[in-house]
Amino acid sequence: MLHYQTIPVTPFQQNCSIVWCDVTQQAAVIDPGGDLEVILDAVAQLGLKLEQIWITHAHIDHAGATAELAERLQLPIIGPHEGDQFWIDGLAQAAAMYGFPPAKPFKPTRWLHDGDTVSLGGHTLQVRHCPGHTPGHVVFYSPEMQRAFVGDVLFAGSIGRTDFPRGDHDALIRSITQRLWPMGNDTVFIPGHGPESTFGRERRSNPYVGGT
Repeated sequence: MLHYQTIPVTPFQQNCSIVWCDVTQQAAVIDPGGDLEVILDAVAQLGLKLEQIWITHAHIDHAGATAELAERLQLPIIGPHEGDQFWIDGLAQAAAMYGFPPAKPFKPTRWLHDGDTVSLGGHTLQVRHCPGHTPGHVVFYSPEMQRAFVGDVLFAGSIGRTDFPRGDHDALIRSITQRLWPMGNDTVFIPGHGPESTFGRERRSNPYVGGT
């Protein structure tokens, strides 16, 4: 079975998630934006072997510590989609702008595209390309867990910002309605910030996409 634990990191309280297989104890970390020692302490306390880094998108609070973690533990970086290359290239400047620790660009071991999959132990998660917040944003979905790790596409009661460079509000709404809703009303999603919710709850009550 797959399990996960979510750890808020960085001054932006970004939801970094550790996902692992309970049989093999193999783990992946989703969006290590910062506070690496906090993340690694959690991995150690859980008795896991961290083997992969999965990135939803390359904003500084989600990807700031990626290069350092990959270098320190020799881990592959999986994701995001190539559309976020310019965000990766700008990580050092973004860190300085927002007062984050120094961050370095990285080269993903593997770019992700809509319909791809990622594997952990004997388990497979689906990848959906969900542009709008950033052009290269991806989401990781586990039908087995009925969980989706959606980064900054959707929040409890809100949606991702689209006023950053190359943001696209119409694309974001399409990503939510065409890529997330088909995962089912009962699916719980882990957003990039704030509490979990379900797609059904957001379809009913979210003021930005309710009724879609």
